[in-house]
Amino acid sequence: MTTENAHTLILKLTKDNYDSWCIRLKAFFGSQECIEIVQYGYDEPESKEVKDTLQEAEKQVLKANRKKDNKTKTIIYQGLDEAIFEIIASVETSKEIWEALQQKYKGVERIKKIRLQSLRGEFELLQMKASESIVDYHTRIMVIVNQMRRNGEVLTDARITEKILRSLDPKFDFVVVNPGKNNK
Repeated sequence: MTTENAHTLILKLTKDNYDSWCIRLKAFFGSQECIEIVQYGYDEPESKEVKDTLQEAEKQVLKANRKKDNKTKTIIYQGLDEAIFEIIASVETSKEIWEALQQKYKGVERIKKIRLQSLRGEFELLQMKASESIVDYHTRIMVIVNQMRRNGEVLTDARITEKILRSLDPKFDFVVVNPGKNNK
């Protein structure tokens, strides 16, 4: 998979899809061997004099890091519309761009807590619809669970399973037969 093909693979960032966009881009960065650049950045020499004192191996590492940074910026840019691009157009490195987008879309902790409260309520109120398949209902639950986890909630598989079992449509109820009694 090359960056040239990335244009058709990269989902556009919107005000509503930052979390899923972020996950997909991180996976793509990993496939393009750019994830470290966007997460940690790299050290750019502060002056020409400092750059001139670098050993040949250090110059090669710097050149490779610059190339990865440009590749990463290109990937990010492909996922932005013009309005969002204008917000980050003057930012220099992919790490700084990523952090600027994160700050804009991820929100501060207060917003995250409000979002999590809303998701918790939605999770608790979930009920399987009579016409819904178990697969569709499970998918609906997991969408909310994953959103909750992305916002810091710790949900165990046991809690999710309990929720599913408690909220299944009554047609899935079963009667427990006590083998010690005569069930005639």
